Amino acid sequence: MQIRRGVRQGCCLSPILFNFYSECLTKKALDGLGVFSIGGKIIQTLKYADELVLMAKEETVLQDMTEKLIEIGRCYGMETNVEKTKVMRISRQPSPVTNMIDQKQLENVECFKYLGSALTSDGRCTCEIKSRIVMAKAAFNKKKTLFTSTLDLNLRKKLVKSYIWSKALYGAETWTLRVADQKYLESLKCGED
Repeated sequence: MQIRRGVRQGCCLSPILFNFYSECLTKKALDGLGVFSIGGKIIQTLKYADELVLMAKEETVLQDMTEKLIEIGRCYGMETNVEKTKVMRISRQPSPVTNMIDQKQLENVECFKYLGSALTSDGRCTCEIKSRIVMAKAAFNKKKTLFTSTLDLNLRKKLVKSYIWSKALYGAETWTLRVADQKYLESLKCGED
């Protein structure tokens, strides 16, 4: 079958077709590669919109996954942007990963944002928690006159809960809190710096 026209920009079918296309591509490319498991379930990728995270326990497996994904992607008419592709090892003693695309070394990063949350190479949540506190304080300062006004106290509490705490605690379900992290959160609750 020959395709003569794609969907128009903004068409509700566009994300559905892209997800279907990318799912077929990644399944074909990664079939039989990687044995990274969480809770007994093998997980090779995390996907959201046009972002893709490959996960592997060994550097050689990650390189194989990357090469196969590039190869199959080209068969599907897709190219990987090497400049936008990053690599990160999550470990107690993080060290650089040697992963290449077309003879170009991928940039190693210590931290990157995925779905609005910061993931760090040490696997801790301190960076994310501090970032969330900064965002919550900025949101409070932006609407300080509203929160300190003569509005009913219960209404102000509801506004703080919906406007400030939602920013501060976004993604909190995934945090592994240490004592120091709890103190950072308590400082926000008390209004201290």
